[in-house]
Amino acid sequence: MAMLRLAVSTRGQGLYEFTEAARSFLNECEAQEGVMTVFVRHTSCSLLIQENADPSVQADLKAFFRRLVPPTTDPSMQWITHRDEGPDDMPAHIKAALLPVSLSIPFADRRLLLGTWQGIYLFEHRDSPHRREVVLHV
Repeated sequence: MAMLRLAVSTRGQGLYEFTEAARSFLNECEAQEGVMTVFVRHTSCSLLIQENADPSVQADLKAFFRRLVPPTTDPSMQWITHRDEGPDDMPAHIKAALLPVSLSIPFADRRLLLGTWQGIYLFEHRDSPHRREVVLHV
């Protein structure tokens, strides 16, 4: 068994790919096949396996979730009571509740069995830059 705590720096809302870091970690592990667990240790971001070829996919996902869960300054969000950390905070928690915070990715021959256009992303839901910790475990 092996574990890595990976720091992912964000610059605000969006998707941040760390597929190569996961591949590098797997190359250092003794296990030839199994499952890599990926877990984010925060309540206002999430994890996704998503297309990594066309950047418009990321832009569309970001726009969709902003429309689905707008900031608390939007009139439709007046029902929100948790507002201590700014208008993006509670919406970030809601998005993280809707999306996964852990992933299980099979591997064989020390290679992730991702599809051709799949990448592993941290989906930051806050406006401000953050340093997020993702745990990789084999």
